[in-house]
Parts: sequence; C-alpha cells; structure tokens
Amino acid sequence: MAEPTDTPPAPAIARPGIAGPGVLAAVSTLVAMWPYTGVIAPGAWTFAVVMTIAATAASGMVGRLLFRRLREGIRSLTALLLQLIALALVLTSLLASEAAEFGIVPTAASVELTGLRLQRAVDEIANGVAPIDSTVSMATAMGLAFALVALLVDHLLAHRLVVLTALFTSIVGTVPSLVTFGSVDSVWFVVQAVMILVVLRFGARHDRGGTRHSPFVAAGLIGAAAIAATLLVSPALPLSVAAGGNGQVSTVNADLRLGDDLRRPNESRALTIVTSAAAPPYLRLATLSRFDGEVWRPDRSDRNPVEDGFGARPWTDDIETVEHEVSIRVVGISSSRLPVPYAAEEISGLPRGWQAMPLNRTVISATQDAAGADYTVQMATPAPSLEQIRASSAGGTELVSMPADDLPESIGELAREVTSGADTDYDRLLALQSWFRSEFEYSLDAPVEDGFDGTGADAVATFLDVRSGYCIHFAGAFALMAQTLDMPVRIVVGYLPGTATDEKRGEQRVYSVTSDKLHSWPEVHFRGIGWVPFEPTATLGTPTDFVPGAAAGGDGDAEVPTASAAPTAAPSVAPTGGPDRSDEDPGAGADGALRQLDPTPVLLIVAGILMVLLLPGIARALRRMRRMRAAAAGDAIAAWREVADTMADLRLPLHAAETARVRAQSLVASRGVDAAALSDLVAAVERRSYAEGAPAGGELDASLRRVIGDLEVSVGGRRRLLARLLPASLLRR
Repeated sequence: MAEPTDTPPAPAIARPGIAGPGVLAAVSTLVAMWPYTGVIAPGAWTFAVVMTIAATAASGMVGRLLFRRLREGIRSLTALLLQLIALALVLTSLLASEAAEFGIVPTAASVELTGLRLQRAVDEIANGVAPIDSTVSMATAMGLAFALVALLVDHLLAHRLVVLTALFTSIVGTVPSLVTFGSVDSVWFVVQAVMILVVLRFGARHDRGGTRHSPFVAAGLIGAAAIAATLLVSPALPLSVAAGGNGQVSTVNADLRLGDDLRRPNESRALTIVTSAAAPPYLRLATLSRFDGEVWRPDRSDRNPVEDGFGARPWTDDIETVEHEVSIRVVGISSSRLPVPYAAEEISGLPRGWQAMPLNRTVISATQDAAGADYTVQMATPAPSLEQIRASSAGGTELVSMPADDLPESIGELAREVTSGADTDYDRLLALQSWFRSEFEYSLDAPVEDGFDGTGADAVATFLDVRSGYCIHFAGAFALMAQTLDMPVRIVVGYLPGTATDEKRGEQRVYSVTSDKLHSWPEVHFRGIGWVPFEPTATLGTPTDFVPGAAAGGDGDAEVPTASAAPTAAPSVAPTGGPDRSDEDPGAGADGALRQLDPTPVLLIVAGILMVLLLPGIARALRRMRRMRAAAAGDAIAAWREVADTMADLRLPLHAAETARVRAQSLVASRGVDAAALSDLVAAVERRSYAEGAPAGGELDASLRRVIGDLEVSVGGRRRLLARLLPASLLRR
C-alpha cells in the first residue's frame, strides 16, 4: 500500500475553509455597522448588533464544520438553518426575553412584542434627529436588520461572491449619511476600501479557475483606486465643507434633542442674514404639536411646491401687518428643512424640490439639502394691539396631542396657581412667561446631572421642581402648562436671531447666526390672529409683550412690537441677571461642563470586535485539543494531520508528494525537530497505513506535543503570533 501523504489543494483551485468566510463576513459587517454609531446614540443597540454578528459567524462556522461532508448546496442550507435557530435564540434573549419561554425560546407573545417595538422604531426613525436615542425599540430594529445583513454577507462570501459582498456592505455603510445628509466620513471610507481589498483578495485566493496572481493584481488596483478616490474626492464633496468656508457642517433636523448641539465645544457659523427690518428675526425649521407623553414630533400636513406660495394669511384684515424682506445664506448646516422667518409668503432663489407646508409656514424637501442655499424670503408679521389680543381667546384650531387629563396633576395645578390673577388668555400666558423668566435659571448641565434631559411629561415635572434647564425644558414645560389651561399650543424648533457683524451686503448689515443659537420656543393659537409665540427661556431672546393701540400707532417710523416667531428685538447675547451662556460652553475654559460619555457601549463594541477577531484562533485551538485527545488514544492519523496543520499555520512548506518518513527527515534536518518524537509518530502512521487491522499504537500525545513545540521554536515570534490569530490550516481541505 502507498504511504500516507498530506496533499494540500492546488493553489489555483483552493477552496475557503470553515472559518475564513465566517470571520471575514463578521469583520465586513462590523465595518458596515460603524457609520450607524454616528446617527444612533450609543447604547443597547450596539451590543445587540455585535452579538448578532458574532452569533451569525459562529453558528455558520459550526454548521459548515458539522456538515462538511455533505454536498455544497445541502451544506449551505443546513448551515443557514442552524444560523436562523441561533439568531432566533440570541435575539429573543437580548430583545424580548420578558415574553420568551425561559427567557430565550421565542413565543407568540415575544414575536408580538418584537412587532410592536419595530413599529415604534419606525416612528422614531421617521420623526427623529441624529443622533436618535438608543431605545429598546431601536435595539430591536437594528438587531433584526443586522441579523439579515450578517446572514447575507456570510453566505455571499461562503459562495465567493466577493463583488456583490463589497457592493452590498458599501451600500449598507453609506445609508446613514444618505438619509441624514451627514458629512462624509473619510475614515470609514478608507477602512471600507481596505475591507474591499481584503474581500477581493479572498476571492482571488479561492477562485475556482484562472491563476492566483491576476485576480490579486486586479483586487489591488481596485482597492488602491478606492482609497485614492476617497482621499482625493471626498474633501471636495458638498457636504464635507460648508459653503462659508469654515470647514464645519452641522447636521440639523426637526426635533427637541438640542442638548448635544448646545453643548458642542466649538461653535461655528451656521447662517448669515440680511434684512430690511430693524433687527433680524427668529428662523424656524419645524413646528411640533404631536405629543405622546414622551416626545414632541413634527407636524404632518399637506405640501405644495414652494413656488406656489403659502396661501392666505392666517389673521384677519383688522390686524396690522408688518412686511419685511429677509435674505438668508446657509453656510454651516445640513438639513432637509430650510430655515425661514414667520410668516413666510414668497421665497425666491431656491432650486426645484423644496416644498412649502402652509399649515405652519415651513419649508421641507425629500431631495434637496439646505447646505449652501442662498434665498430671499418675503415675510409678513401680524402686529395686533394689546386690546386686540386681550379681546381674543386661545383656540380656533385642532391639534393632535396628548389629552391634558393624562398629564401629571402637578403640572395643571401649578399652571392654575401661576395664572390665578389673570383675566384673559393672553394675560395668563404672559404670567407664565414672566414666571419662567424670573423664577428659573438657564443651565445646560442641570438636566444631565439631574437626569431629566428630555421633553416627556415626567421630565417636565422634574424641571418644574429643579427650576433649571435650557430652551427645550422651558418650551416643553410652558407648552404642557398651557395645554392644561385648554389652549392649543405647539413648539417651534429653529434659531435665535443673529448678531451684527462688520460685513455689509449693499447698504444692509449682515447678521451672523452661529451653531449654538439652536433654540425652541412655544406658540399658542389665538382666534383671528393665528399663532403667537412666547419666550419663556430665562435670559435668552426677547419676551413677548404687545403694546396698546395708541402707542403702536403714534410713530409711523417706530418698529411695531410683534409676537411672531421673530420678536423684533435682538436676543440678549450676554444676559444679565442670569447665567451667561458662554460660561456654560464646555469649550470656554478648562472647567468645561461637557458631560463624559458612558464608556460601556464602546467597551462592548471593542469586546465584540475582539471576540470576532479571536474566533479563528479559538476554532483552531479546539481542533488541536480534539486531535490531542485522539492522539492520546493512539490515533496516528489525527496526530499526523495536526503536524501538517501546525506546519501550515507556521507558514512552513508542505509538499504534496512527501511521504511521512520523507517529511520527518526534512523536519529533523531543517527545523531541528526531535528525531525520537517524530520516529514514534511516523512508526504509528506506517503501522496504521500498512496494517489497518492492527491494534492502535500507544499514547502519541507526548510525542505530538514535542514535535509541535520544536516546530514553533524553529520560527520567529511573529510567525507564532500569526499562527495563533490567523491559522492558515483553517483554509486547508
């Protein structure tokens, strides 16, 4: 009989092993996940996604190992079935354990709970702003989404569809920036380009036809071109540098999560304004009137092309109207919503694609970005007299909001207490405004330190007790207190008026609006007048205060006081009698108040990545342990295969035509391996090969350990480390 040989596959027709596709798929999916950490706040979702990716890779490798003797198609199906079972158990344990059997086995209740959380996640994504809060619903959505991504990438690589893999992971990774109009992440593109290079190299090594070198050259050229294109082209993309040339672009959407924006250590120019008015107006991005007890969400209403205008004015003819022209240039923000003053009537200078929402006089687009826009707004502001607004009453519109009866009783009781001395709706709202501005203080830190940094009913109740917060807390509390008084109220998200600069456009002064001027304020609807804004935020803006009719009309050149979303007086940039906002800026000094991020999600991500990277070494160690046990029982073939795999891991040459005796002589001569230990192994192999019916030899594990130890000593430390982390034997048949 022929002596046993260990014949590796020919290089040109190499096949991927058990661990190779799984590990590469896991790493590729993790890289594709990276951009999502910029649009979703760190939290439970990161751990869920990392564990999902790890479970997909591990179960895939186990499935292919268990069913490796089956035909390829059947092996893939069985591995997929095992992966689906593993993912069902892992996802149920992580995301719906409270409704599962034993906390891990899916039930009808857990499936229903998952469906409900998915619906909530869709709503959070549709109405949220980056970064979206890391809720249980978001963890559920991201866990399920990346379970699908991990499965597809795993099986694409298992079938060596490397081009589809590179394309698919690139698309998945670019979704966050496409959806949020975010700035280009050059670092991620470089990492993704390197991953594409690795994936193409993997395909070149295991291509069923052709040579190894030509595909690798092509892979190298494609990867190098991708990296070069990223480094050279991305800085020139529209979203990478603001039109104003300051190199910073802030992504802004319609929401009340302004705390992180306000706490940014470096403010940058967001807009410039030129206006015919005596002072620049407030600018609005969106209005929010849908409140579910936790979050205020943007209004939904009919839209029409902005060229068609905003429709009729919402106030009656007897209300005096002040008209102005405002030119706006966006230089440092990226948003699907356009900053405009209230009440916009006509807008010129915009490309097609922008839509007007007549209900709230805002502008939105599904295809355009505000970055770099330069446009002019014709605005009209209602200016009722004090007598007119006192004669009117709050009402005249229907809003979809949380019933006042569902709010904490303390909010309504406090609202009635503060307004007890007022006789009209307007005076009640003035009392609320004065109470907030005199009894509360502005602080960016208190909401974080005291744990009520939100706009939910419970957060408002805490804010009313602590009496310290920033604009969203003032606006949210004012809105809910007004709602308990049966007044239709909504919240506006936008920008405070700008500050004057030395620049001029023609004869008009240019005003600058910086990124830290993001603001929110409440509006209440009055019959015959429309929406009237109020400014409850302590030390910021100008409080609403109408004057009697005789005073308003006494001087035709005087600026008419107005309570539109753009109070005509400029905001208090350095307020007195309250905390200076510049002192709150964490970048203003060494004692910055920027809260420290929770390191737990980062540590979990790092741990998950390390676990995935260590999977090949773990799989190889388990194989060696199994063979050691077999060698201890006298299995010569298992012991000899372990010698061959150790040589492959250490990158030592393996020749297909070598017999066991020839290989042993070569190892003794070239690597200094113990001759006696090799002799024991060779004798056992020959006895097993030439006399199959003969009883097994004695224990071979000691000789095998000696041979492995000598082989490892014969190479450098770098090869030994590489053998531990990326064992090449896992890719051998």
